[in-house]
Amino acid sequence: MNEPEAIRGMLRARTLAVIGVSENPGKPSHYVTAYMQSHGFMVHPVNPALEMVLGVRSYPSLTELVASGVKPDVVNVFRLPNFIPAIVDEMIALGLTDLWVQQGIVHREASEKAEAAGIRVVMDRCIMVEHRLSGGR
Repeated sequence: MNEPEAIRGMLRARTLAVIGVSENPGKPSHYVTAYMQSHGFMVHPVNPALEMVLGVRSYPSLTELVASGVKPDVVNVFRLPNFIPAIVDEMIALGLTDLWVQQGIVHREASEKAEAAGIRVVMDRCIMVEHRLSGGR
């Protein structure tokens, strides 16, 4: 995989499913999502414990988000590594093609499985930082 190309491609996306987003403004999952939203990205929170985040309905799963008629361009993940394989399986089942796993989160086997299924993967990088480095475009 050409990671710089994958990063550029995902930053051109406009619709993000954000798995593990928090309603706590002090948590990275919240302020990174708020940043992306403020820069024109349509964010769709995925967290079964929340009803709304950043003024947007939260979905309990990717499956329920897609069933609502939303097919996100990028699945952005703020979950512990042990959750990544199930997210990859769900993405494969739903035909989703771009996975961004936030900085500090690594699961090599899940990444390899995703790539083997045709999913572009960016792992262990912050989407907000990469967006800023790209000039916010």
